[in-house]
Amino acid sequence: MSRRGPRYALISILLLLATLHFVAPGLVGDVRFIPDFLLLALLVYAIRARPGQAAIAGFAVGLVADSLTPAEFGAGALAYTAVAYLAAWGKAVFFVESLFVNLGFIFVGVWMRDLLVLLVGRPVDNAVLGWQLVLWSPLKAFVTAAAGAITLLVFRRTLKVRISE
Repeated sequence: MSRRGPRYALISILLLLATLHFVAPGLVGDVRFIPDFLLLALLVYAIRARPGQAAIAGFAVGLVADSLTPAEFGAGALAYTAVAYLAAWGKAVFFVESLFVNLGFIFVGVWMRDLLVLLVGRPVDNAVLGWQLVLWSPLKAFVTAAAGAITLLVFRRTLKVRISE
């Protein structure tokens, strides 16, 4: 198989996840329990890219996400850029072909993105910040990591994920 085959497969997976990000809210009532497919797609890419490429992709995805929430425009771009850069850099430290390490990256990435958006975005009071960081962000991170587990298991050959240690 040529090198283009896996690249096109990865692009197809990323496009599927990005499409799910915009379709899923119409199918499910409560938005808080929908995985963040856009960040999941970014992290799947960032873990397999160089830090500079991941940062550029994070900035582009952040602008797309910010276009949906104009009140916090720029906060998402900064958060997505930082998360993507750190995920790409972290692959040098951790063995990212492992399923559990990938899920850890996803969980921490979602929580860190929420933290950065809350701190950089519009001002919120301490009670809202506390509830968001202690309850809602970890819940969103867990749901997104669960969706990431399904994605990584279904596409494990394409994404080169090891299931057993």
